[in-house]
Amino acid sequence: MPVWVLALFIANVGTANNLKTTYPDAKDRANIADTMDSPAGLAMTGPDHYLHSGYDYGAMFSHQMVGYSAIAVALMTVLFVVRHTRAEEETGRAELVRAGVVGRHAPLTAALGVAVLANVLLALLLAMGLAGLDLEGIDSQGALVFAGGQLMVGLVFAGVAAVTVQITEHSRAASGMAFAVLGAAYALRAAGDVGSGFLSWLSPIGWAQRAYPFLDDRWWPVLLGIVIALAVGAAGYALSTRRDVGAGLRPARRGEPHARSSLTTPLGFALRLHRGLLTGFVFGLLLLGAMYGSLLGDVEDMIEDVDQFKKAVERLGGDLTDSFASTVVIVLAVVASIYVVMAALRPRSEETSGRAEPVLGVWLSRTSWLYSHLAVAVVGGTLVLLAGGVGMGLAGAASVSDGEMLPKLMGAALAYAPALWVTAGVAALLFGWAPKAVQLTWVIPVYSFITGYLGQLFDMPEGLKNFSPFGHIPQYPAESMDWLPMGILTLLAAALFAAGAAGFHRRDLETK
Repeated sequence: MPVWVLALFIANVGTANNLKTTYPDAKDRANIADTMDSPAGLAMTGPDHYLHSGYDYGAMFSHQMVGYSAIAVALMTVLFVVRHTRAEEETGRAELVRAGVVGRHAPLTAALGVAVLANVLLALLLAMGLAGLDLEGIDSQGALVFAGGQLMVGLVFAGVAAVTVQITEHSRAASGMAFAVLGAAYALRAAGDVGSGFLSWLSPIGWAQRAYPFLDDRWWPVLLGIVIALAVGAAGYALSTRRDVGAGLRPARRGEPHARSSLTTPLGFALRLHRGLLTGFVFGLLLLGAMYGSLLGDVEDMIEDVDQFKKAVERLGGDLTDSFASTVVIVLAVVASIYVVMAALRPRSEETSGRAEPVLGVWLSRTSWLYSHLAVAVVGGTLVLLAGGVGMGLAGAASVSDGEMLPKLMGAALAYAPALWVTAGVAALLFGWAPKAVQLTWVIPVYSFITGYLGQLFDMPEGLKNFSPFGHIPQYPAESMDWLPMGILTLLAAALFAAGAAGFHRRDLETK
């Protein structure tokens, strides 16, 4: 929880502080406001009211950050509430606690209480940190409204998670339902900002944006959201009295009397376990790629007077649109690597939960079991990359009226596949030889985003990219395709897979 709170605090305050360097004068801010005043720009940021009010640093920060920060706050809160309610019931620990002298609602109250405390702490840090910046348009009152909006979103999704954990008996499903609500909230907000403003009022993210911090400083949308958060949380308490410990309101679907043939193979079984996560990432990257692709037609206007971005793009050389696309594809690749890490870490969660033991207790070998999960991670990650490239290519081709953009951007995305395979290989190596350290795999996507994307914007030393597998991929189409580093990364991934499987074969299995 401290990592989440500090990361969100640093991201928001750091972004606000960088605005002065990136957009040093009013002309720069006016140019970016004109660029954002399009359906694609508004869908990715927020309502156009921010754009037509001078667009000082306060308005710019709120317009570009309220929505994205709210998504991160919601993710933090949902994961925490589910982890300390439904996941505790899955492991049996909640039943032991409930057997003591505690009330029926003690576990839910404890989880919600700490989640609220974390959101309040984040809001206080944001209010103080933003108010302390010496920037035009950013003042203490606006900082309080901004922080209040983030707190409100956190409280709403704490209530949403309190409801979803009552519906299903599985923590993954509870998180998935809450994330689906978050996705719907973002989609309603985007649709409302582009078209009918009424839709934005159906989303807590829309309420936070329509508080207009650093602009109108309206408190009533924040207070409205807090009231609704209390009502949703109360519904979670009410629903918890209508089910047994460990059970869900929705009964578990009965299994088929006979397994389908696909489930009798290691690969088919692994694919069944991963299909929900894979499906979500495929559609998510398709949408994200389409959003980025829709901006390609406005690239010249968008970056013309933004010196840092313009220099970063010009360093790649070639056509301006191709260079911009090459820079943005890195974001798609990093998001795809998040899926790969989550999929590659699934064998560890199967082991620690005790589910791997009965599977490996029959004829299935350890190597086949591990390779089946890694195959889904590798092939699935490539498919996620392809979806991002297709979405960006289709939208980009329509935006610039050039049909060649589709194969070009599909190739640009797929070029990062070997880097994804190396990421999965590192996870396999740690799983085989140091399973308790397997979470260190998360360093790769984080470091790759910092050095690959932010490093270009802020002109970090090129040598830093060499420590990331993504740093060795040619940035096609701005650069020509170089197959040698991609071949080396592929061989390295294969070696890491083999080493990880060898380590897993030699070590003891964690049993329950």
